[in-house]
Amino acid sequence: MRRLQRMVFSPLVVVALSLFTVAIVEAAVTLQPPVKLKWQYYKRNTTCPEAEVYIRHQVELFWQKDKSITPKLLRLLYSDCFVSGCDASILLDGPNSEKTAPQNRGLGGFALIDKIKEVLEERCPGVVSCADILNLATRDAVHLAGAPSYPLYTGRRDGMTSSAASVDLPSPSIPLSEALAYFKSKGLDVLDFATLLGAHSLGKTHCRYIEDRLYNYNNTGKPDPYMDPAFAAEMRKLCPPRTKKSQSDPLVFLNPDSGSNYIFTETFYKRVLSYKSVLGVDQQLLFSNDTLEITQEFAAGFEDLRKSFALSMNRMGNINVLTGNAGEIRRNCSVVNKK
Repeated sequence: MRRLQRMVFSPLVVVALSLFTVAIVEAAVTLQPPVKLKWQYYKRNTTCPEAEVYIRHQVELFWQKDKSITPKLLRLLYSDCFVSGCDASILLDGPNSEKTAPQNRGLGGFALIDKIKEVLEERCPGVVSCADILNLATRDAVHLAGAPSYPLYTGRRDGMTSSAASVDLPSPSIPLSEALAYFKSKGLDVLDFATLLGAHSLGKTHCRYIEDRLYNYNNTGKPDPYMDPAFAAEMRKLCPPRTKKSQSDPLVFLNPDSGSNYIFTETFYKRVLSYKSVLGVDQQLLFSNDTLEITQEFAAGFEDLRKSFALSMNRMGNINVLTGNAGEIRRNCSVVNKK
């Protein structure tokens, strides 16, 4: 098996985000350019040096009451960064804002972000962006669920617009080639793709996103042949055929092995190898040599997954960020500042 040592460009964090090997592929070894963010931005460059401490404390308080905050924040961050970039545009209210798009139905985590912003505005007003709050809060929530507490580059500013029409998030049933092309269009590679899908090791999805796999795979009128038959039978009990518009659309766990414990583990990848993925896009990790090799590596070694996840989250958080004089520092994450 070919192996690649993934390294980070900054010596300040090379110990935390590298010094490990993972399977395989031609993978990026740095954040994608341009790199505008900074290491320890708030501690070294602002009047709010304890910003990350304040954020972590609030996340811990919420997580102790509701562990589902971790997958909610992961989805919220993905929904933000993959549209117009990591600019907190997903947090803006409005009749046609991003959060109103069909793909973003059921998003959560807004109350936590609002609470963190309220605390920060009391302690150091006008300093910490909503975009950085979302990235840092997600990092801390994922750490509580079992992932590494990785160094995170900061200094983002908040966007001024949010449009539902700009939301191009793909379907969970998208073919592998299209999914990889979509990630590539965001500056992310195959290792980022396979790594970030690990977010599905915890959380839930609606039955509507998997009913094609259960009942009508590729319009064949049959279940997905790449789903373990016994597991498919279990899922059909949880997701009965929807024959009426008024019929309910239940939620099911993305990773039954994690379930209501909301633990970040390698079991997600083990389930892929056993043909027991819930989402079609996850099961398709077996459909190419590169993604199969990565899946096997992560299923066998949790430390490889943890450390690769740290770098890929930083790379996702670097997509089209606003810095310097671009954008603003919102006083309220749900509305732009009044001029």
